[in-house]
Amino acid sequence: MRRPDSAEILAPAGTYDALVAAVRCGADAVYLGGQELNARRNAGNFDFEELKKAAAYCHARGVKVHMTLNTLASDEELADAAQRAVHQACQAGVDALIIQDLGVFHLVRQCAPTMPLHASTQMSVHTLAGVRELAAMGFTRAVLARELSLPEIEAIAAHSPIELEVFVHGALCMSVSGQCLMSAMLGSRSANRGLCAQPCRLPFAAPGGTGHDLSLKDLSATEYIARLSRAGVCSFKIEGRMKRPEYVAAAVSACRKALQGDNDPVLFEQLRSVFSRSGFTKGYFDGTLGREMFGTRRKEDVTAAQPVLRELRHLYEKETPRVGVEMAFCARAGEPASLSAKANGRSVFVCSDAVAERAEKVPLTEEKIITQLKKCGGTPFEPTAFDVALEEGISLPLSAVNSLRRKTLETLIERLEQPQQHAFSPVSVENKVKKVNNTACVARFSAVSQVKNLSTAVENYIMPLAQAAPIEGKNVIAELPTVFFGQEERVREQIEQAKKRGIACLCAATLDGARLAKEADMDFWFGLGSNVFNTLSLLQAEERGAKAVVLSPEMTLRQVARLGGTIERGLIVYGRLPLMTTRNCPVKNGMTCAECGRSRSLTDRLGVSFPVRCFDGYSQVFNSRPIWLADRKKETELVDFQVLYFTTESPGECAAVLAQYEAQAAPQGEFTRGLYYRGVE
Repeated sequence: MRRPDSAEILAPAGTYDALVAAVRCGADAVYLGGQELNARRNAGNFDFEELKKAAAYCHARGVKVHMTLNTLASDEELADAAQRAVHQACQAGVDALIIQDLGVFHLVRQCAPTMPLHASTQMSVHTLAGVRELAAMGFTRAVLARELSLPEIEAIAAHSPIELEVFVHGALCMSVSGQCLMSAMLGSRSANRGLCAQPCRLPFAAPGGTGHDLSLKDLSATEYIARLSRAGVCSFKIEGRMKRPEYVAAAVSACRKALQGDNDPVLFEQLRSVFSRSGFTKGYFDGTLGREMFGTRRKEDVTAAQPVLRELRHLYEKETPRVGVEMAFCARAGEPASLSAKANGRSVFVCSDAVAERAEKVPLTEEKIITQLKKCGGTPFEPTAFDVALEEGISLPLSAVNSLRRKTLETLIERLEQPQQHAFSPVSVENKVKKVNNTACVARFSAVSQVKNLSTAVENYIMPLAQAAPIEGKNVIAELPTVFFGQEERVREQIEQAKKRGIACLCAATLDGARLAKEADMDFWFGLGSNVFNTLSLLQAEERGAKAVVLSPEMTLRQVARLGGTIERGLIVYGRLPLMTTRNCPVKNGMTCAECGRSRSLTDRLGVSFPVRCFDGYSQVFNSRPIWLADRKKETELVDFQVLYFTTESPGECAAVLAQYEAQAAPQGEFTRGLYYRGVE
């Protein structure tokens, strides 16, 4: 287990004012975004000058700065915006980058090899296997999926080779981060690109539910911070880069107290008042799922905030002494007095304009010097040690000592603000577009029952891991569960059983599954959910050992046509895409699992129905209509294979779709072209 040197309260900073509030209330680190490629593009964010100012302010106070580059990037953005952002982070002295995209990871490793990298929760890593894969790649920290329970986090922390970061307060997404396509598919505003429109907060009704059955309450699990710290978690993260400084101040203060074993009920109530959705939930930490986790932002939640905002501003009105400083004062007759100060590994030496003289009446004493040096109010410094070399019988005005103290501490702040820059070398991301000679077809099934009595020329099948078995004349690939919280060993056993049945290749949605495939010495594909969005992510997938990749359905055909690399890649040309992957089933908000039968639907405010299907330990919400591109076959023959993605279809419907696909038939009934033409913002 990687034991932390000390626990870290990590605060959101969407604006400079929020950053100051976080630091003054005791945050050990802040995370913020630049103007491009961050998952909160609608926050205030920081341009280059503001980034340098923010980093300088934080570093002078011993606070680390983590910068988000946690969105998917196109090839054009990798060549321009991404490199510009990395260069600025290196110049500003940012302490770490938070990354989602495998292509961005590949780029940073090339152009800024010394920059520490944190794997965003958008990478959906939720097992020890996934954490070990991140460590092998060179990540220094994993931000774990928010759906993990306390025992599951503790089990990972017990053997993690890298640092672990866990969300303990703030908004909860219904979907596993990195596995949500709802905002993108419904309105082209991609959560994976930092512009989520939060359609989940709108009415989506399950049978017997509340009518807002995709909207979770905000998380507040500060009471678990001390336990998680003992388990080995090093960083406790607060969500909220879109929130005001008062919220940040209250959340940081509550987390700081909780880390010290003090769960202040008054502060907790203020935190609930300043922002909540029908109160708070403990999330997945205690393993309790169901209706109690759901809530919306009510009128009374909004009005409750007004009376407490002024109170919360008092939390960060003044500079907080948080940096220990050692001081050494020297004064001799006929010489200028001097003062040196040392903090956080940096030191300064300053001489006074005043010269010490022989005392005519009352000589200067060591006690008087120390009394003046202790007066550090209004600065971030707290004296921890004094060394006074004072010649006996001399005199120096106390005003001169005070002036020397002020000048020395100002100089020390300037020294601490100087960035420790990382080396940066621009790299070329030009690629040679891959030429495709033949385009195969892959049929993906969610259940073996869909394959029964199926007669088709399609040779490649993807089938569920637990049921996959060889079929004569077919190349069968076993698909791992999209997520498998707390079931890593069970999935590992299923992989071994599939291998014994003759299965040679797996399909993984995340790095967790990819790691298990490699441990089993089996070939694997990166499937839907892996968010492969650019040429460098293709190169990185190949470097990780993948044999093929299913491209992100958020790409346009134009972007796909320009991809380089040699690894085989495919597109989903038919199927209801899973818009959300959830651990807390939305249907369970209205009925029990026994009543549900694992097959229900949600209805939006327009009466549109979205199927919901439950699997082993998770659920998925599917689009109301399937993608259909069979009649656009020539336009999609720019990949090595096309995927027919069967989800809710009966065996007869699967057979009909396959026949229509082979005939390149026009769509029948409701359908969508997905995002292949309109793209995402």
